[in-house]
Amino acid sequence: MKVIVAEDQGMLRGALSALLDLEDDIEVVGQAENGEQALELIRSLRPDLCVMDIEMPKMTGLDVAERLKEDRDPCRVVILTTFSRSGYFQRALRAGVGGFLLKDSPINELAAALRTVYAGKRAVSSELALSAFEAENPLTEREREVLKLAREGLPAGDIAGRLFLSAGTVRNYLSEAIQKLEAKNRIDAIGIAERNGWLD
Repeated sequence: MKVIVAEDQGMLRGALSALLDLEDDIEVVGQAENGEQALELIRSLRPDLCVMDIEMPKMTGLDVAERLKEDRDPCRVVILTTFSRSGYFQRALRAGVGGFLLKDSPINELAAALRTVYAGKRAVSSELALSAFEAENPLTEREREVLKLAREGLPAGDIAGRLFLSAGTVRNYLSEAIQKLEAKNRIDAIGIAERNGWLD
């Protein structure tokens, strides 16, 4: 199978590529240092799989996966992450990601996951699946919208105008979100929601 490795840390990208290349049935055909480059390589080299870091400059691994799904590109995606954020996991599932693994997984585990995904199945780190199961997003769609706009620094009145709500309703949504997240204030609530990937 032909594989592209996308990872913004050069040393890790090189090490991953070299180790995967040692596998008889895996050939690393390209390396990318950011999501944009990964997308270009996928379009030009037509690999079977792309192994991507979740956090990359220009486009994240999830952004790339979503674009591939939109374009109906047959390249399968395996995401590597250091974060067990449930919001990321849910978003990855929606984007049709085939594998979701922790970065510190042993290389033989990664190679086995690539074979599983190549065969059309899904490979998910049990730790990531468990944390996603335990931490469902408590925010409603409207609370997320309000928090996203608050993150841009907009006051309640401006958020109300954008969402065609009254300022009082916006304040209610904000206080509801603050309570649900057990936050001290709206800035704390935004931070908690971001760390869990609930605003993506």
